[in-house]
Amino acid sequence: MNLAELNRVANALVAPGKGVLAADESAGTVKKRFDVIGVECTEDNRRDYRELLFRSKGMANISGVILFDETIRQKAKDGTPLVKIIEAAGTLPGIKVDKGVKPLPFCPGEVITEGLDGLGERLAEYRGLGAKFAKWRAVIDIGAGIPSYACINANAHALVRYAALCQSEDIVPIVEPEVLMDGDHDIDRCAEVTEFALKALYEQLYYARVKLEGTVLKPNMVVPGKKSAKQASVAEVAEKTIRVLKECVPAAVPGIAFLSGGQSDVDATARLDAMNKIGPLPWKVSFSYSRALQAAPQKAWSGRLENVPAAQAAFAHRARMNGLASLGQWKPELEQAAA
Repeated sequence: MNLAELNRVANALVAPGKGVLAADESAGTVKKRFDVIGVECTEDNRRDYRELLFRSKGMANISGVILFDETIRQKAKDGTPLVKIIEAAGTLPGIKVDKGVKPLPFCPGEVITEGLDGLGERLAEYRGLGAKFAKWRAVIDIGAGIPSYACINANAHALVRYAALCQSEDIVPIVEPEVLMDGDHDIDRCAEVTEFALKALYEQLYYARVKLEGTVLKPNMVVPGKKSAKQASVAEVAEKTIRVLKECVPAAVPGIAFLSGGQSDVDATARLDAMNKIGPLPWKVSFSYSRALQAAPQKAWSGRLENVPAAQAAFAHRARMNGLASLGQWKPELEQAAA
């Protein structure tokens, strides 16, 4: 394990003014999003859409791109590997390595992420294809009687085994314990569950001897459920999220790159900005967004070649807004000016 290189890559992923583009959607997930804009989910269309992102000016604010197995192997229309296009933009290629979720036995309503079998060999192959970092997502739901200790512990253990295997292959692990924002729970219940998940995770990382200096955390923000009767202000989300993170995340971690988790584009940006305006923090606080970066360019593109410049402009705008938010320099009027 080359800890100096792992630390360099981890710090690069949360470089000031930049964040990670999560472009690791499976073909099934892409189909759902393409259905909304009336685009057939073919391999060529998936390639063309991702290529327009990777060739856009928005990459100036993107430190890393999380790819799917299909994408890390794909070539652009002109034959250039997509990984090479990403690298040419000064951006690090990464790879999603989990195999999705399955029901957790004896825990109704809860799931476990699979994909550990053969992971060491897959990581070695991905490293050969250019991957500098990887991602594994654990899913924690909030509901009546859940999450259980069994669910929290099982998912933390899987995340840690993944992280250790990544570091043994000199790949930086992004560890993602996502507490879902579905349901009707309030913000305090989300804070309680997020703290539970993070404390279990860092306990297990310590036991497994994973070097925190060579990791990046990708958590949810502390927010009320979508169906909650009581929503929260931007300031409350920022304050409670940072308070939980300070309770749980050691300062040795180079940075935190939030997932958007179904938040609107502007909400995800405004809340990130508010956290960075709180004051000095022990880690860099940035973003690793999928829908909050991609919804606008997908709608602008709609599968038409003549719409590529508009789609690239939409992506560049969202990347720039979140880059500013990672510095605590975003302002609402910047959104209005773009509109």
